[in-house]
Amino acid sequence: MSELRLGAVESRFADIIWRHEPLHSRELVKLCEQELNWKRSTTYTVLRRLCDRGFFKNEDGIVSSLLTRQEFYAMRSERFVDETFDGSLPAFLVAFTQRKKLTKKEIDELQRLIDENRR
Repeated sequence: MSELRLGAVESRFADIIWRHEPLHSRELVKLCEQELNWKRSTTYTVLRRLCDRGFFKNEDGIVSSLLTRQEFYAMRSERFVDETFDGSLPAFLVAFTQRKKLTKKEIDELQRLIDENRR
């Protein structure tokens, strides 16, 4: 996938699909009219653009994702760490925890993830 970014409006649109998929494109038009105040043509234009970029597919009027919400944010996070911290997750965590202290629950969750990855 060449373009991993979603603008603010594209993110809201993608969230609608991720919450309701698979859904018929007519239903997507109705949801976008209600939630985004979009016209039919706007919905189809944005859908086509995100299909072309590899996020979704529209086959026989049924819209579904090619990339789950979790996969999208995981890839985006990985790219951020690669570009900003030379791929170093520890460097990212050091920077992150300089301003925000981790809770005991967060520390326990991180430790669980570390322990799982050691196996």
